[in-house]
Amino acid sequence: MANILVVDDEMGIRELLSEILGDEGHAITLAENAQQAREARAAGAPDLVLLDIWMPDTDGVTLLKEWQRDGLLTMPVIMMSGHATIDTAVEATRIGALNFLEKPIALQKLLKAVQQGLSRAQEVARAPLMPPRPIAPSMPSASAEPVAAAPMFAPPVAAPNGARVVHAISHGEGTGYTLSFDLPLREARDAFERMYFEHHLGREGGSMTRVAEKTGLERTHLYRKLKQLGVEPGKLAKKGQ
Repeated sequence: MANILVVDDEMGIRELLSEILGDEGHAITLAENAQQAREARAAGAPDLVLLDIWMPDTDGVTLLKEWQRDGLLTMPVIMMSGHATIDTAVEATRIGALNFLEKPIALQKLLKAVQQGLSRAQEVARAPLMPPRPIAPSMPSASAEPVAAAPMFAPPVAAPNGARVVHAISHGEGTGYTLSFDLPLREARDAFERMYFEHHLGREGGSMTRVAEKTGLERTHLYRKLKQLGVEPGKLAKKGQ
């Protein structure tokens, strides 16, 4: 049994979801607006949240941003809407939403999304801290001096124009990327994410399935993220061959 918070301003939707999920053995908490959702979250983190996007006081995306900003986005959140655009869905996913359900919600889609969300929460809860991967020692010659392992990020350096840049190094592959510290936060974050996904797409030969597994994203969310960042998997697949 899981504790699920349902946030929707439509009473009919709340009652329907409560009945369906209650029949599945879950404990349901209902909130008809963002303020009630804040109070429910303050009382303790649920195992999963179903969050409507369009609400009269504060919309669901804004509430999601609040939770993310305040460090309260510790549970899977599934967004719901009958009027949201693809841009809204992409934004919610970027902030941290796990999935997006379009109203009217089909029963099987609802149950599948809830099961995936709860499974993801259990995986996170059980995941152990991974120790550093040991580096296989090479056999040095008698005159060889020890060489320090290359860091993932080289120390910031000054570019000719005075900007501060950092070099991200792809271990073992002889490739690297450069990211400027002088970019606005959003641009710097997008630039890093673009480099991150290009690295994994190149390493996995453009396989969306393997990249989704590596990055921990659902394939639908991965496609949306790549489209948002302007990353073309096909070109990277050819480059990696």
